[in-house]
Amino acid sequence: MRSRLPTAVLLACIGWMPATRADNLDAAGDANETSAGATLPPIVVTADRSEGSLLERNRELDQARDQDLLPKFGASVFNMDQQAVDALPQGKNTALDKVLLQAPGVSYDSAISNPDFHVRNEYANVQYRINGIQLPDGVSGLGPVLETGFIANLNLLDGTLPAQYGLRTAGVVDMTAKAHFEPGGSFDLYAGSWSTVSPSIEYGGSTADSQFFLTARYLKSDQGLENAMPTPDPIHDWTAQQKFFGYGSTMFGDSDRLTYMAGASIGRFQIPDLTGQAPLGNFGPDTLSSTRIDENETDRLYFGVLALQSKHGSLDTQLSIFTRYAAVDFVPDVYDDLVFNDVASNVVRRSLASGLQFDAAEHLNDAHVLRAGLAVGVEQTHVEDLATLLPLGYTGIVLPRPLTLDDTDDKLGCNVGAYVQDEWTIANGLKLNAGLRFDEMRQFVSASQLSPRIALLYEPIADTQIHAGFARYFTPPMQAQATPSRLALFENTTQQPTIALDDPARPERADYVDIGADQRLLEAVTVGIDGYYKRATDQLDDGQFGQAVVLEQFNYARGFSRGVELKLDVEHGGLRAYANAAYEVTKAQNVVSNQYLFTDAAEFAYVADHPIYTDDAQTVSASSGITYRRHGLLASLDGIYGSGLRTGFANIGHVPGYTQWNLAIAREFDIWRNDKPLTVRLSAVNVFDRSYLLRSGTGIGEFAPQYGPRRGLFLGITQPF
Repeated sequence: MRSRLPTAVLLACIGWMPATRADNLDAAGDANETSAGATLPPIVVTADRSEGSLLERNRELDQARDQDLLPKFGASVFNMDQQAVDALPQGKNTALDKVLLQAPGVSYDSAISNPDFHVRNEYANVQYRINGIQLPDGVSGLGPVLETGFIANLNLLDGTLPAQYGLRTAGVVDMTAKAHFEPGGSFDLYAGSWSTVSPSIEYGGSTADSQFFLTARYLKSDQGLENAMPTPDPIHDWTAQQKFFGYGSTMFGDSDRLTYMAGASIGRFQIPDLTGQAPLGNFGPDTLSSTRIDENETDRLYFGVLALQSKHGSLDTQLSIFTRYAAVDFVPDVYDDLVFNDVASNVVRRSLASGLQFDAAEHLNDAHVLRAGLAVGVEQTHVEDLATLLPLGYTGIVLPRPLTLDDTDDKLGCNVGAYVQDEWTIANGLKLNAGLRFDEMRQFVSASQLSPRIALLYEPIADTQIHAGFARYFTPPMQAQATPSRLALFENTTQQPTIALDDPARPERADYVDIGADQRLLEAVTVGIDGYYKRATDQLDDGQFGQAVVLEQFNYARGFSRGVELKLDVEHGGLRAYANAAYEVTKAQNVVSNQYLFTDAAEFAYVADHPIYTDDAQTVSASSGITYRRHGLLASLDGIYGSGLRTGFANIGHVPGYTQWNLAIAREFDIWRNDKPLTVRLSAVNVFDRSYLLRSGTGIGEFAPQYGPRRGLFLGITQPF
C-alpha cells in the first residue's frame, strides 16, 4: 500500500525524532531554502503487510465463517481445541473416533461399524466438515480416514441443527484446520505394543498474503481392527496406513480469501481370525483350523476442496467446490471361506463424488441476520460382488462344486439442498432462529422434502444459556451401501435368500425435538443437561450381513429415540477435568427394504410385530478425564463406560457392561537450549487390562465378535523444529 504524506504532516512526524548535529545543520539550510519559497519533494512511504496483519485478517474471516455464515445456533455443541486433543493420553496420535468418545452421548463400537462410534445411538449418519465445508460420504471403509494432527479446533454438533446442516444429521464433526504463520513444524514418533510404529510430520508457514500447513502419518501395527477373541494378541490383524492432509489459503486484500485443501488415506487391513470355528461340512475337509483364513481389505480415499470466502460490508459469502474418490476392496480367502461359510465374496465399491456448496449471510439490521445457501452433489458408484459359492441340488442338498457369480451395479445419483433462515434478536438475551430447508435425492429411488427448523436461545441471567428447538430431517441412504442385489442370480445356491424381498432403501424422515441448558458456576465450573426425542419414518440402519466386512443399509418402517445427557467441565490453571453421562433408548419395528439381508425367518417375523432395540442402541454411555499441566509436565487420565451394545435374537439382550481407562505422563526437555523442547510421552491404553466384549456376533447385522483392546504400552517422542 502506497500513500503520499503532506509536507506539514511529514514535518510534524520528523519533529518527534531526536536531531543530530548534522540534522541541525541540514535543518538550518532547509529553513533558508523554505524561507526562500522552495518546495519540499514528496516522500513515498510503503506500508508492509506483516505476519501480524495476515494473522489478523485470517482471524476476522474465521470469525465471520464460524459466527456469521455457519453458526451453531440451537444445536448441542461439544468443543475440543488443539490443546485439549494434545492433552489426551495418546495426544495427537489418538484416532479421531477415539477423540469423539469423550463427548456426551457418543458410544464406542468396532472399526467395522464405520464410523467406530455412534452419536445418540444412530447407526452412522455423521457428516464431516473442514473449515465449514462438508465432505461427501465414504463407502464404508475400516476405521477413520481423517487424521487428528491437522485439527486446530473440533466441535461435535447434535440435536436440532440449523437449516444449513442437511443430509447427515445425527452429528456434525466440524473441524478447523491448523494455520501456521511462522515457519516451523514438528516430528513425532509413536511406537509400542502390537509392534506399532507410527511416525508423523507436520510443517507450516506463511508468506506476505498466504499461509499453509501440511501433515503426513504412517502407521504399522499388528492390531489394526478389534480382536475377534479376548486374548492380548489378535491373530491375523496386521495393518499399514498412510494419511496426508494439506491446507493453504491466500488473502486478496482484506476481505477475500481463497482456501485450498487436499487429503489422502490408504489403509490395508487383515481381517482377524477366530479360533475354534468348525467347517460347515459342505465343502472341503471336516476338520480344519479357522486360523488359516486369510481375508484382507484395502480402503482408499482422496479429496480436494477449493473455497472462496468474502466479507464485504454486511454480506458474508463462501463458495466451495469439492471432489472425492473412495474405494473399498474386500478380498476373500476363497478356499477357506467356502469351507467355513459356503461363500467367498470379493466385494468392490468405488465412488467418485463432486459438487459445490454456497453459503451467504446478510446482516439486515441489529435485529435480523438472513442466511441462505445451496449445495449440489453428484456421485457415480460402482458396486461389484464377485461371489464364489456352492450350488444346491434338486433336493436342496449342497453340492461341493463351486461356481462364481458376478453381481454388478453402476449408478449415477445426485443430492440437491437449499435453505433460508432468519436469526431474530427479539430482546436482549433472547434470540429466535427460524428456517426452511429443501432436499431432493435421485438415487435408486427419488424423493424430496421441505423441512422446517426452529430454535430458541435464551440467556435469562449471566452465564446461563437455555436452548430449545425443533427440526425436520431428511436423510438419504448412502448410495454405495444401498445398492440392490439381483436376487434371481443366487437362486439355487448357498446364497439363496431366506426372505425373497428386495424393496429399495428409502430416505429416513424424522421429527426431532431437543431442549438443554448450560450453566457456569463460579469461574471454573460449567454444567449442562440436554434432553431429546426423535420419531422417524423409514428409519435407516445398517449391518454386516455375511462374511465380507462391508455394510449394507435397510429401513425399518418406524422408530424412535429418546435420551438425556449430563455434562460437567472444570478448568482452573493447569487443571482440566470433565465428566459426561447419557441415558438413551432407541427402538424400531418392521423391516421394509432390502429384506433379503435377513436370514432368520422367525427373527424377521418377530421384528415385523414388535418394536426392538436397534443393534447400535447402548442404554448408558459415559466418559470422563482429567489433565494437569505444570512447568512442562503433563499428566493425563481418561476413561469410558458402556452398558453394552445389543445381542441375541432380535437384539433382545446386550453384551456385559465395560470400562476402559487410559493413562499418560509427558515431560518437556529443553536439551537444545531454545524454545523448541523435546517432549517424551509414556501412554497406557486400557491400563487395568480389562477384557471386554463389544460385539457378540449374534445380533442383527453382526457376523463375528469383536473385543476391546487389551493393555497396550506406548512411547511417543515429539520434536518441534
